[in-house]
Amino acid sequence: MKKVLLFVVFLGLCLGCGSPAGPRTITFAVFGDPAELAAYESLVTAFEARYPEIDVSLRHVPSQSDYQQQLLLDFSAGQPPDVMLLSYRRFAYFADRGGLEPLGAYLARSGQIREEDFFPQALDAFQFQGQLWCIPQNISSLVVYYNQDLFDSAGLPYPQAGWTWDDFLRDARALTRDVDGDGQVDHYGAGIAPRLQRLAPLIWQNGGEVVDDLSHPTRLVLDSPEALAAFRWFVDLQVKEKVVPDAAAEEAESSENRFLNGRLAMYFNSRRGVPTYRSVATFRWDVAPLPRGREEASILHSDGFCMAAMAKDKEVAWALIEFANSVKGQAILAEAGRTVPSVRKVAESSAFLEPGRPPAHSRVFLDVIPALHSLPILARWSTIEEVADREIEAAFYGRISVEEAVARAISLTRPYFQATGP
Repeated sequence: MKKVLLFVVFLGLCLGCGSPAGPRTITFAVFGDPAELAAYESLVTAFEARYPEIDVSLRHVPSQSDYQQQLLLDFSAGQPPDVMLLSYRRFAYFADRGGLEPLGAYLARSGQIREEDFFPQALDAFQFQGQLWCIPQNISSLVVYYNQDLFDSAGLPYPQAGWTWDDFLRDARALTRDVDGDGQVDHYGAGIAPRLQRLAPLIWQNGGEVVDDLSHPTRLVLDSPEALAAFRWFVDLQVKEKVVPDAAAEEAESSENRFLNGRLAMYFNSRRGVPTYRSVATFRWDVAPLPRGREEASILHSDGFCMAAMAKDKEVAWALIEFANSVKGQAILAEAGRTVPSVRKVAESSAFLEPGRPPAHSRVFLDVIPALHSLPILARWSTIEEVADREIEAAFYGRISVEEAVARAISLTRPYFQATGP
């Protein structure tokens, strides 16, 4: 590892191309917690060992929202990283403005990776305006992490494939407990972020949709009977059932921290939580698929490696993307626990399934792939989510009604479905 830069100014690239002036250099930007950073450091170390003439500067920002803002500043200054990690829900903003290099032609002529190596759901998520823009490194989904010790102490069976909303609510009620008898909840049954990304799979499970047309969306359709019913069930977890922390409790200690501290029985998250949860030594945990409604559905979580259109050495930038998505590169990230590999061969290997390491049921992430749904690929989708999230959170914590939240979300997001400007 040559450099790890945190919120740093752009470094000028040495373009000696392996000449006596110095190695060929590249900047590589990622986000994630310390465990995720360690995985990317391992990836870069292996890449530099394979290509000793290339020097990679790894730029890391922990928070994805801060990372997005840093990228906006970098692009605005004309100094974006050469290779960057982007969610499929975020890349279109940059592609729409000419900031990214299309990668379809690179993939087509690659000798290391092929289109048929990947799960198609992951590749499809990075299609925009008829082109492939990024190569997906993972194909995660939303699952339920659960504390096995708390289930055991409550005499409850562990969640299994096929469990329902009713099963989940029954367990969450039983697992929400005032342990010391002081009238305050000590252990909550569940924790889930009040965001559109968490609500969406419940809407799909109930036969509803998030937008009017996934290919050419013009508005949110959270006002359909199916979506409204799912939204009400979601909000009732907090407002009525009290099985998840209220706003004050969440502010005092996040649901994820409660899970890590053994005081929350079920937590909704993607695969990215695994490296952190493996550090837990005080209780046993595992994963289960989402409880199902009328039909099975989950939501795609996928990040891709993208190349800046301004990259000065596109050959080197592609070499990093290509290596990162080769069997060896994806195995490195999989062994860190952070990703569900988008390459089928790695996903089915011990590098990902890892017998003997939690979660014991990693195959859950693979079994759910046929039921994955995606959110729309729009230049302003991140803004649409941010606006909708504010209204969903207000309803979730009882500040406004579900109906008011839906009306406001639809009205306030409508202009962004056609907008392309900042």
